[in-house]
Amino acid sequence: MQSPSKLCVATGSTQPAESGLQGWADLPNGLLDSILALSGSFRDLLAFAATCRSWRAAFSSYPSKSAFCAKFPPLLVQFHVLVQPPDVPSNSHHELRTCKVIDPTNKNIALRCQIPQDIYGGEKRFVGTSYGQLISCHGGHCIVFDVFSGAKVSPPRLPFDGDFQREFYYCGTLTAPLTSPNSHLLVGTQTTLFDWPVGSDSWSELQLSDARIEQIVKWNGQFIAMDDSYKIYTLQLSPQLGLQEITTEWVGDLPPCSYVKPWLVVCGDMLLMVSCFSTMCPSRSVLQCIPHRLDISTNLAKWVEVKQLDNWAPFAGGDVRSRPFSCLRLER
Repeated sequence: MQSPSKLCVATGSTQPAESGLQGWADLPNGLLDSILALSGSFRDLLAFAATCRSWRAAFSSYPSKSAFCAKFPPLLVQFHVLVQPPDVPSNSHHELRTCKVIDPTNKNIALRCQIPQDIYGGEKRFVGTSYGQLISCHGGHCIVFDVFSGAKVSPPRLPFDGDFQREFYYCGTLTAPLTSPNSHLLVGTQTTLFDWPVGSDSWSELQLSDARIEQIVKWNGQFIAMDDSYKIYTLQLSPQLGLQEITTEWVGDLPPCSYVKPWLVVCGDMLLMVSCFSTMCPSRSVLQCIPHRLDISTNLAKWVEVKQLDNWAPFAGGDVRSRPFSCLRLER
């Protein structure tokens, strides 16, 4: 069984290395990073990761995967597509869940990645996606899983008291890629926000008084959290975990409420709260989204409606645990 706090990545052969490069699998990491930086589509990234074990390991450890979100359009992912694993008898109980991945810029190309059933299906609870990782929790155990490379991290068990089986998880996010030296995993429950410095042996925790944290984003070098009452806070990781509320004023006709689902989205130097609501037309329901930008130029911060996003295109799913994101110059 994998020990806690260890990153599992595919590795090359353990045979003694011979002098000189033996082939594509022996290219140095610096050169592989340069190749990754030139990728022009998600299809290029998947092809890179599928080339061989050493290339897949280079993809897993690439420090700037988050930059791809601004370069490429998003992928659409369909979960829970059940497939029979290769080389396993049909009467075996081992199953694989396939993600059907669709590139909106080229819908005719089938892209696939696989998630073992115990990661996404069964009793595991999906709590978020972050820096290309899928985050699942159950019974106090969390798993951070790269659905394309197969690398995973198993932190220590969460330290909360009470019934592990009944605890519900509202958010899960990384503060930086797993391979970054100061990466943290943040997990929010009904009453507590937990913080695990990746690679350490323990969690720190912050007890929440009257609201749970549902979204955390990084904006202008600081972390911003939003609770289920749509209040926002600055989040500090050191010297100890803490939240400081940002008092705001709403400028507009549609403040966030229970029927107007708000999302925090970072678009360049703008922090947006995007409110989405449905309106009924004679033949269909139409989803409308109104973005507001956080203006901190005055003593009292204000949410101001944005009329034009220029080249930015924000994306949000139907689940608060799926982190919204934005793309630059999507028309390319």
